[in-house]
Amino acid sequence: MCGIFGIASPPGVEVDAARETFYALFALQHRGQEACGIAAGDKGIITCRKDVGLVLDVFDGETLDSLKGNMAVGHVRYSTTGGENIENAQPVSVSHIKGNLAISHNGNLVNANELRREIEMEGGIFRSTSDSEIIAYTIVRERLRSNSIEEAVKKAMSRIRGAYSLLAMSPRKLIAARDPNGFRPLVLGRLGSSYIFASESCAIDAVGGKFVRDVEPGEIILVENGNLTSIDSGLKAEQSFCSFEFIYFSRPDSVHQGASVELARRRMGRALARESGVDADIVVAVPDSGVPAAAGYAEESGLQNVVGLIKNRYIGRTFIQPHQNQRERAVRLKLNPLAANVAGKRVVLIDDSIVRGTTSARIVGALREAGAAEVHMRVSAPPFRYPCYFGTDVPDKDRLIAVGRTENDIAEMLGADSLAYLNVDTLRRILAEAGIPSCAACFSGDYPIEPPQARDTDIFSQPIITLTGK
Repeated sequence: MCGIFGIASPPGVEVDAARETFYALFALQHRGQEACGIAAGDKGIITCRKDVGLVLDVFDGETLDSLKGNMAVGHVRYSTTGGENIENAQPVSVSHIKGNLAISHNGNLVNANELRREIEMEGGIFRSTSDSEIIAYTIVRERLRSNSIEEAVKKAMSRIRGAYSLLAMSPRKLIAARDPNGFRPLVLGRLGSSYIFASESCAIDAVGGKFVRDVEPGEIILVENGNLTSIDSGLKAEQSFCSFEFIYFSRPDSVHQGASVELARRRMGRALARESGVDADIVVAVPDSGVPAAAGYAEESGLQNVVGLIKNRYIGRTFIQPHQNQRERAVRLKLNPLAANVAGKRVVLIDDSIVRGTTSARIVGALREAGAAEVHMRVSAPPFRYPCYFGTDVPDKDRLIAVGRTENDIAEMLGADSLAYLNVDTLRRILAEAGIPSCAACFSGDYPIEPPQARDTDIFSQPIITLTGK
């Protein structure tokens, strides 16, 4: 998952790049809540500040004042590889014989193990267990035998495989790059005379910028001295945008390739009502990502859409908590049923997805305790049956509730009266009609590129841990 942002201003233009990055990262906080960081470039000097925690915990006015310069890259982290320690926080900053480099990366590589072993056999030393550091070192190795950083990025892209939306800042240049499958989002915008890049368009809106376009799959964009150049990496692949971005990851006010996330979720809800409607009294959303789908279900079914679960706004997203016990505790603190609205009612409960099922069982149980007569669960995603290797935290099959079980089996485990998922072909059709060629491998097992033979959630699982002294 993760969220990235970058800004580059022309020489002589007064822009507080670090602060603009701070505001943008705050808008992208939903994409990662474990760690964050900002690297700023000032006249060839790159200064990086990062730590474990939320954006508002890591950065204050004094810290931002120390990050001077007219360029910056930032990152909010949600781990799918690498542990929860400061070594795995980003941006990754590297000093080498030809200069300095800071990188922010969203995605997962499928050949990370192979590249890491190759680098280590040549004497490379890693500080983290993240594949983002592998990308940084691969670019540096290519830079040592290239005439420019953009040439090095292009060469590195021919060696790394998998999902990567990438920002690389050298002393004078900002480079954005996206893998040829376009798994993860990356957009280009303008802020005055500055060019900005972000994981989602909502971050461009947050800093008062103007959306320009999506970075194309396989495209490299160079910003230098206020000028923008698009470079073709030469890599070609069938576009496979992550369907889970539309189901859960992205903010509903974001737009990907011209398609509104909010409208796509409403269409999923409408499709659910057509495919698996049930006699009921009310529709209740699991906030927040289930809200648009619930609205669509209610519109299509004619049922009343009511608030049945009250969300504590000070609790983060439970899906992206790194451990299951944290997810379960967060659900207890995050959602409380509104008994006045659900007591005695037959409830259609709309959620965006079910992965392991434990949090869904708690929500169904809470509605029962609040007096709901029936709880029929409807899910605006297909069932997860396969692990993801491209940056979504979908675990191995033995931890996926849908593997080897029918919908009736799962409904019984959750304590629901019935359960139905969105059909995977329906999901593909909704996104295709919106102009989005999508990846649904975690639902179908049809991987756009060959996955690794063995799944490593932590590539080398015994890093040296540095304590910050707080």
